[in-house]
Amino acid sequence: MTVAVNVSRFEGITMAPPDPILGVSEAFKADTDEKKLNLGVGAYRTEELQPYVLKVVEKAENLMLERGENKEYLPIEGLAAFNKATAELLFGADNPVIKQQRVATVQSLSGTGSLRLAAALIERYFPGAKVLISSPTWGNHKNIFDDARVPWSEYRYYDPKTVGLDFEGMIADIKDAPEGSFILLHGCAHNPTGIDPNPEQWEKIANVIQKKNHIPFFDVAYQGFASGSLDADAGSVRLFAARGMELLVAQSYSKNLGLYAERIGAINVVCSTADAATRVKSQLKQLARLMYSNPPVHGAKIVANIVSDPALFNDWKAEMEMMAGRIKNVRQKLNDSLSAKDKSGKDWSFILKQIGMFSFTGLSKTQSENMTNKWHVYMTKDGRISLAGLNLAKCEYLADAIVDSYHNVS
Repeated sequence: MTVAVNVSRFEGITMAPPDPILGVSEAFKADTDEKKLNLGVGAYRTEELQPYVLKVVEKAENLMLERGENKEYLPIEGLAAFNKATAELLFGADNPVIKQQRVATVQSLSGTGSLRLAAALIERYFPGAKVLISSPTWGNHKNIFDDARVPWSEYRYYDPKTVGLDFEGMIADIKDAPEGSFILLHGCAHNPTGIDPNPEQWEKIANVIQKKNHIPFFDVAYQGFASGSLDADAGSVRLFAARGMELLVAQSYSKNLGLYAERIGAINVVCSTADAATRVKSQLKQLARLMYSNPPVHGAKIVANIVSDPALFNDWKAEMEMMAGRIKNVRQKLNDSLSAKDKSGKDWSFILKQIGMFSFTGLSKTQSENMTNKWHVYMTKDGRISLAGLNLAKCEYLADAIVDSYHNVS
């Protein structure tokens, strides 16, 4: 009789580091202080700081129950009605890229899954091509391209001196990138900074990308949720498409429909011809088949039902305006509170110039740690706070924490 040796075959596997964003929520839950505030995760909260399910989503789900819809597998590319709706929301139903069938659209697992699918396409069909990512950017971008073995580098974006856009640095770095690089751009409400180029700057960015024969790659996670207008927030993507450029766009409905757990999104590839789009879609489907076989149906049907029903579509636009409006009110109140409490004369107006659910405070890692350790305000260590997780009642408390951390922690 042999006795098994109690040594794991997996002994050589090291402990992975905690996720820098999701780890914030875990620490927040463990905190018992009544004043604690979670401004780490980008998820919309009500004025009572509770999760919010959109009324229009509830209506769409009730319709699905009434119809008794089944749970059969979707095709690899996803729900046809969703793919049609999501491309039209992004580009506009009358856009030539839609009418000429030059967009390859595949439903995927929200924004992350869409980015990962695109990264696999780049690795397979553009070997050695580099992706340029803004500095800073969403925490998962670099990990996605690393995992797909796609090389990347950064372009300048944030200017700490002005707490604004380093436009000249951005343009210079895109110019210096190897011809044919993929330039990852945030379509609206840049994460983490909340700083977007203005329309004139977008034109200049497009000029440089087109001249260098780069491929624009948009991450659109907040369409309609940034300004409250679906069309306005898609303006950057439509500008590039109108120039006849080939481009990639990853979409997510986590924020603008509150479908965080449904993992609903899409990858769109705009091609020069319909034939090229057909071939690109076939390869995206093959990649998806190997990764997850086919996408979930529930969120796709919610989106398709809302967009196809004029009454529900209007309800959705009204709720988006309401959510965007609440965040704007919180942004204004925080700016006013900081201006009133900080007697140093520091200009905090950059908070009003930023857009979307995040604000880049300019706090250092040490100052951000003081926010958490002393004030029980949970945030990412790069100084980003989620205004979607803040309410009017907590603005003065947050302003006290920021002023203390900024002036009293080196």
